[in-house]
Amino acid sequence: MIRLAVVGADVSRSLSPAFHTFLMREHFRTECSYEKVSIPERDFHTRIEEFFERYDGLNVTVPYKEEILSHLHSVEGVASELAAVNTVLTKARKGFNTDEAGFSLMLLDAGMDVAKNRVLVLGAGGAGRSVAHALVQAGANVYVYEKNASRLGEFHRRLPAFTPLKVLPEGSFDLVINCTGVGSRKTEGTLPTVRFAEREESAESILQFSGGAVDLIYEPPLTEFLRVAKGYGKPILSGEGMLFFQAYYADCIFLGEQASEEEARALYRQYKDRENT
Repeated sequence: MIRLAVVGADVSRSLSPAFHTFLMREHFRTECSYEKVSIPERDFHTRIEEFFERYDGLNVTVPYKEEILSHLHSVEGVASELAAVNTVLTKARKGFNTDEAGFSLMLLDAGMDVAKNRVLVLGAGGAGRSVAHALVQAGANVYVYEKNASRLGEFHRRLPAFTPLKVLPEGSFDLVINCTGVGSRKTEGTLPTVRFAEREESAESILQFSGGAVDLIYEPPLTEFLRVAKGYGKPILSGEGMLFFQAYYADCIFLGEQASEEEARALYRQYKDRENT
């Protein structure tokens, strides 16, 4: 029995337990307990310590992908470059980032080729960093919009290959990706706001002229961000696939297994087929 949990400010509607228990039992043939743990931001640094003893592995989500770093002994691979961790081996206190690989595989699975495209990423938090890095690796021309100037500057120092934006230029993008979290939980039904040179308004103004839209939020499946884009006839994609694929990569880390893109995609189809029957 492997003991796992997802930790975030509000994970009450998380699909992580369903994904991980499916993967562990149906594919890895491992019994798994998987809990959802919501921690208020004021309590995170005091409460997180108990989970290193209680669980074998943790998945970390909004807003703690950066906060968890101070509790780890080491950070591996791209997680070190991004300063964002979403997967933790608790006994070793070792952190990893599977969001980037999960996002890249979601685009591949959806048939979205972003090479040479102008892509706007909204938000430079843990998820936005992973997405921006994946897009750069895929050959896209990446622009990251973030209202927090210090966060944007710190990320740009780590990954100078994108264009940082504190104010949006007029014009269109081939793809706009919402990594802000606005549109879920208490902000469900709303759009992120963006600032142009002389005004601030909702993201509808950029969706209207974009080539397509991706929202990392998966609950609700059709966010206001995606609904608006769809209303303008744009292709849309929710973040469910990314969550499934990052869960697969995380489980490979938890169990010391070799990951396979084709295997992950086949498992996602199997999960969706089962869900739809």
